[in-house]
Amino acid sequence: MLLVENLKVEAEGKLILKGINLRIKSGETHVLFGPNGVGKSTLFYALMGFSKYKIVEGKIYFKEKDITHLPPHERAKMGIGLSFQRPPSIKGVKLYQVGELLNVREDKIEEKAKMLRLNGLLSRDINLGFSGGEMKRSEVFQLLLQNPDLSLIDEPESGVDITNIEVISNALRKLLQKDIPILDRGKSGFIITHTGFILEKILADKGHLLWDGKIVCSGNPEEMFNTIKVKGYKLCQKCWKKS
Repeated sequence: MLLVENLKVEAEGKLILKGINLRIKSGETHVLFGPNGVGKSTLFYALMGFSKYKIVEGKIYFKEKDITHLPPHERAKMGIGLSFQRPPSIKGVKLYQVGELLNVREDKIEEKAKMLRLNGLLSRDINLGFSGGEMKRSEVFQLLLQNPDLSLIDEPESGVDITNIEVISNALRKLLQKDIPILDRGKSGFIITHTGFILEKILADKGHLLWDGKIVCSGNPEEMFNTIKVKGYKLCQKCWKKS
């Protein structure tokens, strides 16, 4: 589904990603750990093709096609979707219009809105005046409407309460086809998490630790998170320096 080779990325003249290597197979869900400021969101924005994030070296392949220099809308058409950590407000565009632009039937728009408890917000401008939980649910709602093959999900549980986490997790399980055997799944996910709450709701196949612009460790996501939770990232730094 996704292959990243030696990806180096600059933002505002500073080298943020210093050689990312990554492979996500079809039907897999991976999670990305790392302290603030190491480049987790930068990696997602580079994968999505935002122009602010300049690829200075390396390649990105999606479904075996080189997308390294494709613009975001082309990547979206191919089947990549992004849920922002801090989504923008879009004045003048109603939430339900996202579904119309994607040619989603009205009954399906309403069905997905009900799943995410957004029925009363469909006629509101996207994220304008939304609470933190409403914004997060709105982001996942838009992903469901797009139904991408690869979902890049940036901290879905950040800043939301337990009830919202449950609603968001249920929708993401649906999006990532967690209700069917992995061999039958065609959807993949890549999730950034700080709190680890999402791991309790969505079984992930692999975890990665991003440190100083590189993925320095990969393994069992629950084991990795439990170590980080108890020992902190400093132990991770000692561990990968010894390896």
